[in-house]
Amino acid sequence: MSAPELLDYEVVDVFAPRAFAGNPLAVVFGADGLSTEQCQALAFEFHLSETSFLCAPTEPDADYRVRIFTPFAELPFAGHPSVGAAHALVRTGRLPAGLLRQECGAGVLDVLVDDDGATLSGGRPTLEDGPDSAALAVAVGLSPADLTGLPAEVAGCGLPFAFLSVRRDVVDHAVPDHAALDALGVGEGVSVLSWDAAASTAYARVFANDLSWGEDPATGSAALGTGVWLVECGLLAGEGTSTYTIRQGEKLGRPSVLSCTVTAAGGRAVGATVKGSVLPVASGRIRMP
Repeated sequence: MSAPELLDYEVVDVFAPRAFAGNPLAVVFGADGLSTEQCQALAFEFHLSETSFLCAPTEPDADYRVRIFTPFAELPFAGHPSVGAAHALVRTGRLPAGLLRQECGAGVLDVLVDDDGATLSGGRPTLEDGPDSAALAVAVGLSPADLTGLPAEVAGCGLPFAFLSVRRDVVDHAVPDHAALDALGVGEGVSVLSWDAAASTAYARVFANDLSWGEDPATGSAALGTGVWLVECGLLAGEGTSTYTIRQGEKLGRPSVLSCTVTAAGGRAVGATVKGSVLPVASGRIRMP
């Protein structure tokens, strides 16, 4: 009986100010031969919020291709799997540092990798009307009295999220009602956040549909969409490039810091980036399903 084929993998903490913080990610190298079903089985085995499977590119202007899976589904794009995968490729010597071109379901995106982490450029910004703010507040276990008066738009740069602005003292009280959120159809998830204009910082909690409405400790795709929403609401400039920070994961005991920019023209976002540190915490080999 032949030995099972083994694949190299790492576990890294992304958007992490220290090890065992941020959002953990499994990165599987040399995944070209894996079927969708095999990738899904491995992602379920790791059972982290996402697993990145790294493959040779199929687009001529890409350096590599990534397939991203939650334990339950494949995603076309996600932030922390993109940042963590690019940094792992460079740190392990598979690709040189600098500007990388990542192929994924959202197209070919730029990722700039340095020693500390990586900066991801999101896809084309999108914006659409969201659900009624009061109904969304109730769906996350809060009250309409907790709202700040800003609209609950759905915004993204590859994955759309709804954004619900509430008072800072109630963010940690949010508890998602799965059925109510499903009924509202809020895209990939909802970010419940409080904006501190003086510090250009949002304190956020993100509940993701692809995690069965579980809470995510750091969500790069939602951080990109936050910039689109902030510009639309007039909280960041409608011309030029603004910087902002997302604090996330603190309620889960995995504090995360996401450093972002959004570029706007004519009062609308035209591009966004998210940057974070990446810290390796484990490596090994896993059996191919």
